[in-house]
Amino acid sequence: MMGGPMHRMMQNTEEEKAANNMAVVRRLVQYLKPYWLSVLGAFVMILVTAFSQAIGPLLIGRAIDEFITVGDRTGLARIMLMLFGVYSLNLVGMRYQIYWMNYAGQNVLADLRAKIMKHIQSLSLQYLEGSEAGDLMSRLVNDVDTINTFFSQGISQMIGATFSLLGIVIAMFSVDWRLALATLAIVPVMLLTTERFSKMARQAFRRTRTTIGDVSADLQEELGGVKVAQAFNRTEENVSRFTERNAANRDANVQANAVTSAFAPAMDVLSTIDTAIVAGFGGYLAINGALTVGVVVAFLQYVQNFFRPINTVAQLWTVAQSAFAAAERVFDLLDMEPEITDAPDAIEQPEITGKVVFDNVTFGYDSDLDVLRNVNLEVEPGKMIAIVGPTGAGKSTMISLLPRFYDVDEGTLSIDGYDVRQVTQNSLRTQMGMVLQEPFLFSGTVMDNIRYGSLTATDEEVIGAAKAANAHEFIMRMPEGYATDVGERGNLLSLGQRQLISIARAILANPRILILDEATASVDTRTESLIQEALDHLLKGRTSFVIAHRLSTIRNADLVLVMDHGEVVERGTHNDLLRQGGLYMDLYNRQFYVPQEETSKEVVGQNGH
Repeated sequence: MMGGPMHRMMQNTEEEKAANNMAVVRRLVQYLKPYWLSVLGAFVMILVTAFSQAIGPLLIGRAIDEFITVGDRTGLARIMLMLFGVYSLNLVGMRYQIYWMNYAGQNVLADLRAKIMKHIQSLSLQYLEGSEAGDLMSRLVNDVDTINTFFSQGISQMIGATFSLLGIVIAMFSVDWRLALATLAIVPVMLLTTERFSKMARQAFRRTRTTIGDVSADLQEELGGVKVAQAFNRTEENVSRFTERNAANRDANVQANAVTSAFAPAMDVLSTIDTAIVAGFGGYLAINGALTVGVVVAFLQYVQNFFRPINTVAQLWTVAQSAFAAAERVFDLLDMEPEITDAPDAIEQPEITGKVVFDNVTFGYDSDLDVLRNVNLEVEPGKMIAIVGPTGAGKSTMISLLPRFYDVDEGTLSIDGYDVRQVTQNSLRTQMGMVLQEPFLFSGTVMDNIRYGSLTATDEEVIGAAKAANAHEFIMRMPEGYATDVGERGNLLSLGQRQLISIARAILANPRILILDEATASVDTRTESLIQEALDHLLKGRTSFVIAHRLSTIRNADLVLVMDHGEVVERGTHNDLLRQGGLYMDLYNRQFYVPQEETSKEVVGQNGH
């Protein structure tokens, strides 16, 4: 009784796989539509090639029966010239079908990569932060390359082989239906063999695409953390872990190649058997006068030509299966819906003055745990709000809601009276600036990285922003000044220099709301003073939210929020909070090792009493 449902379940699974294969093919074909003219040209050349391959054996058979057996040299020369023309036509057809499909394939490659890159940029931070960058890179590079190989080489040859096969079959039946049926007798066995190998190959290549993604992710992580690995003497452990993933990828590829490498020999065996059948049956008919020798020779040529496109498909089936597995991974990524999207009726955010209101805001990265609970805050334009608290209190999460990196679960976050969910992301984010604890610079020059804040800025404006950020002096001491290459992620600069450049970038952007996430937490005191001076310049006239690690940097904040476990537990100025003797004073004392009585004296002194 259990066999029936289980059989149906397995059958449904295979049907689903087949449907999925067709869906992948249909989606891949969609990318060829803009290049239909090249595809059409390739298709015409495929027909030319198929015709030439079908007509060649007929001419050879005719040469034997009509000219060689009777000694007609003139007729033989004429038919040889025709044969030369046919095979020349075949070469031209093959050349241009490959060229035009390759042209279309390279354009598809560029389009697909551009679409993936654009899509990745639209995905939510929660998804990107939970994904391995190396795996995303593998989909963007390795998987797309595999698809491109199929487009550029596989698809045209597979279509060409199919039409060649069709032309050969038609030619065989037009010459002699008996030998044609004898030739096709092996087809059922061939189809069963192909189906079996296809299923095995598809599963094997799914594993290869997954494991190469793991290798890419691990490699990127290990290269990025090599300094830490050396510092903790963990290089051998890292190499061992990478070796395991690399071995898994090797084993998956070996298994895939074991499956596909057995396919071509299997086709060769069937080809040999079919040749023997045609030779034996054709020889028997010729001996009995039912066929001419030329027809038998032509059919032997047809048998070879019959299996040549099949062998071509067999060899390219590896590419096809790998491409389908790669396409599944790419389409899985492209089908990932961005969590943060513009509302259908979203409007452009008017020029921001800077009034920000958190109205009973609650938020959690998943439904089971709230990171922020019932946050209420009203900020007037131009005010500086400092946010402090222990690690995991929700500080970074709170400021991430401002540019809509995430959306609130409950309550409302509004800027100048506009709910941030009702304005376009672009109009909102272009009026905001961020300076992070770990500044990110792009490969390129110092000038390029500062100009990233405003792509239309002149060189003079860039230099002015650098001067305001206290970055001009150290930039001018560099070998090529503003034309100096900063290296990948700015690794040729110190952390303090990268931070000053990022501040110059923010100054050039001229944001209406500024977010500072522990911008001075990881630099020395001298650099901190330069950064603090630059930040003072940057903060003037702007609404700002400052996550503070060093509490000495927020003495002049208009309002300090103290957060703990996702809630605002204290609020007030620096001095007010010290007087309250709560969590803020505890954080302050721990940071500066100030006894409680000394803290009280400091507050009294600052108040002038």
